[in-house]
Amino acid sequence: MVEFIGYTGAMLIGIVLGITGGGGSILTVPILVYVLSMNPLLATAYSLFIVGSTSAFGTFQNFKKGLVAPKTAVQFAIPSVIGVYLTRKFIVHRLPDVLFYFGSFQLSRATFLMLLFAVVMFMAAYSMLKPQKDMSEEKSKGIIEVSVQLFFVGILIGLIGAGGGFLIIPALVKLAKLPMKKAIGTSLLIITINSLFGFIGDLETTVIDWAFLIPFTGVSVLGIFIGLKIQHFIDEKLLKKIFGLFVLVMSILILYKELFS
Repeated sequence: MVEFIGYTGAMLIGIVLGITGGGGSILTVPILVYVLSMNPLLATAYSLFIVGSTSAFGTFQNFKKGLVAPKTAVQFAIPSVIGVYLTRKFIVHRLPDVLFYFGSFQLSRATFLMLLFAVVMFMAAYSMLKPQKDMSEEKSKGIIEVSVQLFFVGILIGLIGAGGGFLIIPALVKLAKLPMKKAIGTSLLIITINSLFGFIGDLETTVIDWAFLIPFTGVSVLGIFIGLKIQHFIDEKLLKKIFGLFVLVMSILILYKELFS
């Protein structure tokens, strides 16, 4: 039963990624940790592979529709992928098992990663639920400022194992002036590059259970094809609001579980 729920979650990850170009990846770590009882550090590594591989198939489908800007994707991916790779290669595995003590309270590495993940989930939910402005008319930031921001986005992606699409898409619209649908397709390519390079940084320090990871990823890939198909038949704005509420509730539950249970 637990495996069935886990693989159903994998399908949902792909479906949401296919429909929104992001968001689904935010579910991967909670499913691996709370449904399949995986260590958070290992879950973030597996999440990078699952999200990167699934996004790659979505990128290919969007590329055939002319909804990917490869040159822009590479320009945006360079600073973030550096942050992701360095984080997975040199930082995340060197965090001590207990980060600090405060009286009788101790903050473990696993708890820290899940609390950080909950905060990012909360930010993602806020991004989905807030009224959408015409971002293309907002004042563009300089390339250096955006590159620095993307580098830190990469560090965040490396720590939590999510794609970061909700942070990347607004930057693509504001700076590259991409239409929203093309920004979503291009975001999937950036997520692919970030996630898979981040996973490469894990290979020397992590024992990978390929017998689990490949089938789980395969179900997620199937989900993204379904998501891309049903994208044409549903109201994307309504879906984002419903999913945003779901992510908001999930972030609160994770915070409660990690702090009070």
